[in-house]
Amino acid sequence: MSTVASPTKLEVVKYGHPVLRQKGVRIEKITPEIEQFAAAMFEAMYAHHGIGLAAQQVGRAWQLTVLDVRGVTDRPSTLQVDGKETDPAAIMPLVLINPEVKPIGETAVAAEGCLSFPELYGDVERPAQARIRATDLKGQTIEFSCGGLLARAIQHENDHLNGILFIDRMTRASKTELKPQLEELQAATKAALNTKK
Repeated sequence: MSTVASPTKLEVVKYGHPVLRQKGVRIEKITPEIEQFAAAMFEAMYAHHGIGLAAQQVGRAWQLTVLDVRGVTDRPSTLQVDGKETDPAAIMPLVLINPEVKPIGETAVAAEGCLSFPELYGDVERPAQARIRATDLKGQTIEFSCGGLLARAIQHENDHLNGILFIDRMTRASKTELKPQLEELQAATKAALNTKK
């Protein structure tokens, strides 16, 4: 057990909060603060039953995301490390710092949700595979290719790191259908922010 003081619980910000539209700044050095923040992000992600969480979603515009797809059995993931097929669980839980994500392959449409949009789901078209290069919490460079749910989740979180939300990539039909709920969520978030001022 770590002797470092436990970080305060992180709150997942909702659609309408301005930080969700901010591009994250690069992390130049892995500090104890970054390590604690990543641990707190995992805690928040697991508490909300998520599979990915970006720093912007907990109020920090940094190039940092955490993922763990092990709990999902109905939407498989694939992983290749050094060109060899590997069990995706081997790299979970996953921390990606300053990730470079290159989507590859055919696109596929699938339902996506987002912790910053509670209970809202929509169809999003994305490339089915991706190549990733990033830094881990030890400051080491990691590189791998992935497919399935892991590729989709990483692309979703990488979008967050660049101020892009899944509604920006949603099919027109899904976005139209969700419009009333999106407007309601955005208004509620902005009203809550105004009362904190």
